[in-house]
Amino acid sequence: MLKIIMHGCNGKMGQVICGLVQNDAYCEIVAGIDPTVNVQNSFPVFASPQDCTMNADVIIDFSTSSAVKPLLQYAQAARIPVVLCTTGLSEELLHSVHEASKSIPVFFSANMSLGVNLLINLVKRATEILSDANFDIEIIEKHHNQKIDAPSGTALAIADAINEVLDHKYTYTYDRTKEMKKREKKEIGIHAVRGGTIVGDHSILFAGKDEIVELKHTASSKEIFAVGAVKAAKFLVDKTPALYNMEHLINE
Repeated sequence: MLKIIMHGCNGKMGQVICGLVQNDAYCEIVAGIDPTVNVQNSFPVFASPQDCTMNADVIIDFSTSSAVKPLLQYAQAARIPVVLCTTGLSEELLHSVHEASKSIPVFFSANMSLGVNLLINLVKRATEILSDANFDIEIIEKHHNQKIDAPSGTALAIADAINEVLDHKYTYTYDRTKEMKKREKKEIGIHAVRGGTIVGDHSILFAGKDEIVELKHTASSKEIFAVGAVKAAKFLVDKTPALYNMEHLINE
């Protein structure tokens, strides 16, 4: 039985993962960590990682960026692998993630959906084919009105994948109202839409002369991210210290 600590257990995604694990014969959540401790759960909930007294095989994190560093410190001290699903991390926090992966296994992906990671692979292939044909590249991401970070971590991951193919020669443009001028050739436009209850929608436009190629992924439920997180936990538990992502899981 895989013993899981759910970090951010009382958040929306935390509750989705708790429901999913409840029906998984291979896993159980032995403890939760969340500043909101008055929600009824079938396991003990601690206000902070340092308060947690339960042993576990792996931690799944769906929280906020401000909670990531204390979690990594706790995980390193307790020698527990971490599936890190929180996005919108600063350069400083990303450095902390890399440092933590030297002593414990860390799974970090901008998006936990298998479909999104397939989309990224398709986008890279499209970039290889279309970049020499003068296609402009624009990314549009849409999320619910409660999402804090913008653009989404997935949109940035898509842009980075494209730029990798383009030898990192392109810049990112987030707001075209700041400077009135024509679009630069070597730029990738990234646009964020926030509204309603949109779970997640990412479109990549390759706009050429007289033709447009569009690749798109739409998430209809948060459960797709929960499924990916639990798969990652099962994947990570026996690994050696290193930084892993969804590509490692897919290839295995």
